[in-house]
Amino acid sequence: MNFPEEFYAHLATHNYTEIKGGTERDNFLEIWVVSVNNRVFARSWNKSARSWFTAFLEKGVGQLKYGEKVINVKGEKLDATAPIQKQINQAYLKRYNQKENIFYSEGITQPEYLDYTIEFFFGQVSQT
Repeated sequence: MNFPEEFYAHLATHNYTEIKGGTERDNFLEIWVVSVNNRVFARSWNKSARSWFTAFLEKGVGQLKYGEKVINVKGEKLDATAPIQKQINQAYLKRYNQKENIFYSEGITQPEYLDYTIEFFFGQVSQT
């Protein structure tokens, strides 16, 4: 099932989407999220051992927040060799092309980041 249209609109107009990986975290963290063909992806910038990314690897679930709405999601690590990785790179470069973001968008599209890509799958929307 696709995400709500208003979520895709949020991705197109807001630099950040909030995320909470797993079931034990209290706070949301702001990250970059992109959409390719109505599929939703994010990459871990810090690649740290304890992060939203590792929480999704461990638990497979979490939440995305935009405005006052929270989406329960499942998340699965995307294979680094998946053909869609090239389109994800392009989505990052196109969406985050502002002068202050180019360093990061060019960085997160480097080969070593492909192994830190999560694909999200829609669960349900709730209000905060």
